[in-house]
Amino acid sequence: MGAGHHHRIHRPGDSPVHRLPPQCKLLAAAAFAVVVVATPREYVAAFAVYAALLAVVAAVARVPPGFVLRRMVIEVPFVVFAVALPIVGLGERVEVAGLSLSVEGLWAGWNILAKATLGVVASVLLAATTEPRMLLLGAQRLRVPPLLVQIAMFMLRYMDVVLDEMRRMRVARESRGFVARDVRHIPVVARSAGALFIRSYERGERVHLAMLSRGYAGSMPIIQDLSASRGQWGVAGLLPGLALLVLGLWYVM
Repeated sequence: MGAGHHHRIHRPGDSPVHRLPPQCKLLAAAAFAVVVVATPREYVAAFAVYAALLAVVAAVARVPPGFVLRRMVIEVPFVVFAVALPIVGLGERVEVAGLSLSVEGLWAGWNILAKATLGVVASVLLAATTEPRMLLLGAQRLRVPPLLVQIAMFMLRYMDVVLDEMRRMRVARESRGFVARDVRHIPVVARSAGALFIRSYERGERVHLAMLSRGYAGSMPIIQDLSASRGQWGVAGLLPGLALLVLGLWYVM
């Protein structure tokens, strides 16, 4: 795993958030997501506070709003579903801008949209401040099954290799005058996909044999000290801790 293997979702920096150990950030993001999901949909003010907490984290990490917004495109299917719920929902209805909308659908749509958005933003900030390789090492420190961590590591490392192989095959096709324009070209693209699978499988076999020849025995060595101090755990726990405090106020009131 090369240290210089960067991905577009990661934003290198030297902020206090970047310097936190990955296992601290992973656990903090997971705990924050649990608190958000557990928050009743009627507690609208709590979601505003959660969004403000994430904005503070983004500011401390020096992650621009545009960077986060561009990577929230993955949420579009949830947005479409949330917008459709008030229209197709049943039960009591209310007039909004000349449209008859379901009250229950409005609440359900709001619930999905608010919680999905907060979860996506928290995930984007986590990925932006932590290298993918470090995220996996942090998961290993949190006792995630080693086999799952290794599979994810290899997938991360060789995803770009497979994509580069696919790009070379596309260039080779186009250099011979082939450009996929309609359904008649589907068989050629399908055969290319089959060839890509075989090439990827063969490369995986070669990589595995090379690892075995170098002493691989089923586990990857950890060459970095990822130990976390109590202070670092405390800093990472501020986000889920404050969110839990806000949720507690709801039940108290």
